[in-house]
Amino acid sequence: MTFLATQCQTHKPIAQIAGQAFEQHATYKEPAVSHRRFKHEDIVPLLEQLKQHPLFEVQVVGQSVEARDIYLVKVGTGKTKVMLWSQMHGDEPTATMALLDLFNFLQKSDALDPVRQHILQNTTLYIVPMLNPDGAEQYKRRNALGLDLNRDALRLQSPEARLLKSLRDSLDPEFGFNLHDQSRHYTVGTTPKPATISFLAPAYDHAQSVNEVRDRAMRTIVGMNEALQQFIPGQVAKYSDEHEPRAFGDNIQKWGTSVILIESGGYKGDPEKQYIRQLNFASIVSALHLIGDEGYKAYDRKDYFKIPENERYLFDLVLRGVRYQEDGQNTLLDVGINHSEVKAANAKGFYQASSIEEIGDMSVFYGYEELDAAGLTLVPGKVYASPFKNLSELTPARSLQLLQEGYTTVRVETLPHATVNPLELPLNVTTLSGTVNHRLGLDRGAHFVLQDEKGQVRYAIVNGFVYDLQGSRPALFHGLVL
Repeated sequence: MTFLATQCQTHKPIAQIAGQAFEQHATYKEPAVSHRRFKHEDIVPLLEQLKQHPLFEVQVVGQSVEARDIYLVKVGTGKTKVMLWSQMHGDEPTATMALLDLFNFLQKSDALDPVRQHILQNTTLYIVPMLNPDGAEQYKRRNALGLDLNRDALRLQSPEARLLKSLRDSLDPEFGFNLHDQSRHYTVGTTPKPATISFLAPAYDHAQSVNEVRDRAMRTIVGMNEALQQFIPGQVAKYSDEHEPRAFGDNIQKWGTSVILIESGGYKGDPEKQYIRQLNFASIVSALHLIGDEGYKAYDRKDYFKIPENERYLFDLVLRGVRYQEDGQNTLLDVGINHSEVKAANAKGFYQASSIEEIGDMSVFYGYEELDAAGLTLVPGKVYASPFKNLSELTPARSLQLLQEGYTTVRVETLPHATVNPLELPLNVTTLSGTVNHRLGLDRGAHFVLQDEKGQVRYAIVNGFVYDLQGSRPALFHGLVL
């Protein structure tokens, strides 16, 4: 990447600015929001509190389908107007958390004052932290009308979409940040590395033409990529440049605002995306600094196209080289398993359910977790014949014994209360009359054991999670109420 010598002499390199923001993030992190499934009611007090600070102008600019207030926060006095909007998909909250952190950052005074003042004096920010509060309430993608707001830029059938369009038109910002989450199963090209952050300067036509407006976004992304590589080397990708004529990003680019899409993907060991939140914060701070003095002009647009594209080569779990016998056939298989979140009345608000999404040769795919099953045979989990009166009879020792005997499911006369988290149960649990079939197959749950040549169970796979039954300290077992 090229970097103008004059800029290096007068300004800190953008990677250094991002590094400082990243390192200091804990001092700005909003403590009231520490998990993904927060709701509109959780952030309203924070936004109302901002009204008391002279730095910010906070107003309600519209309402959702279900009459929840949608807020706009204005901060800064600079000539370059930047609009940022997050959570137009209700189940994509990572950047919303980062924006709350940004509010805290902008009102602090510390060693990053030069960066802070640079942003405040050179840009005016207009921020919509949560565009789809109804979707956030249910933790679902679409709004209360069942519409995808990011496919409503032309018809404008949703009040939330009409609001976003009116804000874009009335404010006429030079830059716009369209903030999203994407599947954790995306990879950086065909590598095993997750696309933790993906960028896009959306195309405004099918020819993927580049004018001055899109060029600015591309150059800024090159700088943002440079900033992030120090934290997640090789884990930044580019979303597909294919034009989507119904999408807001593509149209706002067409309407004259340089749009930068940020997609928050996956990072191993970060299920609540708090590390990715930190990356978002550092990335946005670095971008705003670049925009403040047109520092993006120092970057070469060609480097935008060198960022590898998003591909989908990751699974949550891959079993490699396992044998499976059925109908007289002995087959060598790889098995790819993913987890999905199912809404539930427990403390987390969800539990995870497994699904087998690939069977066969998976040599081109990767897993967040991989198990070399060479020499082992996959056997569908059995259902224990004698029912238990209640879960208290399933002691850890008894559960371990059942799993070692090849059982993954038990029947219980009295099922646990709905608030019980199935992931805390020792085995899969079903009713006395429940029908269970753990046969290996696509789109089925992953409930089986892996046996060695002597027929001893080496591993149990319960609800798609692996447990080493011959280890010195078997972990707690994950289970799923059927």
